[in-house]
Amino acid sequence: MTRTPTPPGLLPLNGATLTADARVLSAVRAIGARCGVDYTDDAAVTALLTERRHALAAAQRGPLVWLGGLTLTAGALLPVLHPALPAQAAKAALLVAGLLLVIAVAALTQVRVRWKRELTHPALAGYREVLGVARAHGLSLEYVPGWLEGRTSGTGGEGGRKAAPIPSYEGLPAGREVQPHEQATEPADRTEQDEAIPPPVPPKPPAVTAYETIADQGGWHDEAGCLLVLAGGAGALWAATSDAPVGYGALALIPVAILIWLAGSRQGTEKQRLRAEAVAYVRAVVAAQAGGARVPELSAVLRRLLDE
Repeated sequence: MTRTPTPPGLLPLNGATLTADARVLSAVRAIGARCGVDYTDDAAVTALLTERRHALAAAQRGPLVWLGGLTLTAGALLPVLHPALPAQAAKAALLVAGLLLVIAVAALTQVRVRWKRELTHPALAGYREVLGVARAHGLSLEYVPGWLEGRTSGTGGEGGRKAAPIPSYEGLPAGREVQPHEQATEPADRTEQDEAIPPPVPPKPPAVTAYETIADQGGWHDEAGCLLVLAGGAGALWAATSDAPVGYGALALIPVAILIWLAGSRQGTEKQRLRAEAVAYVRAVVAAQAGGARVPELSAVLRRLLDE
């Protein structure tokens, strides 16, 4: 089945919002000069976030991840087989298991180090600083992708441990006057920006609401069907080898498994259809924000579309 493409990232704050407050603009330009990025340029920020997100994903793939996963699995399984092995082989199995676990820990630690290095890239750290300054001056962040802060939560919400959270500047007075040396130069086209009418924010279609309702449902049909097929086969095998015809009754579980698979297939098809509607809606919200509109906060389900 073809996967519906996900929308581009929704920015936590667009350039128009950052330049609307002279205090924020002054700090943002100072951070941008230090990091070599114009954080008021939406296109530049989008390109930066796309590049850094791909780099983070790449750091979590590759030979080291496979090596760590395979050696960890093998190292965990060998002790389980230990009682069934002869004494000499059992000791060797334990030694090999210990060695495999050491290799697994070393490989996965290196993966974590590479991931953390990409997460703390100077340009990305500068952007988190920009968001922290904007929040300290009273600007609300419309959306913060989980990967930007290295969140471990799979819900797409604000919960979960953050490896690189947006810095908090609690001591910064929101109403502080800008000092003369901090005065920002207004953009030349400021008048045009002020007079520009932002595009309308699209209303949420009923299909998107329906997708939010069923997005987290299902996912168990394949596993349940496989278990029923295995149970049916095991029952038939037991009946054939133990002269107990009652075991053949377990074969009735196989049609049930097929029905479960069909129900899961129908639900998956409907979910994909509704997901396409949700993707289109989120794209429209992103386009509205890019045009200067203040967009509503997206639900956790829709934010996951941006995180994928």
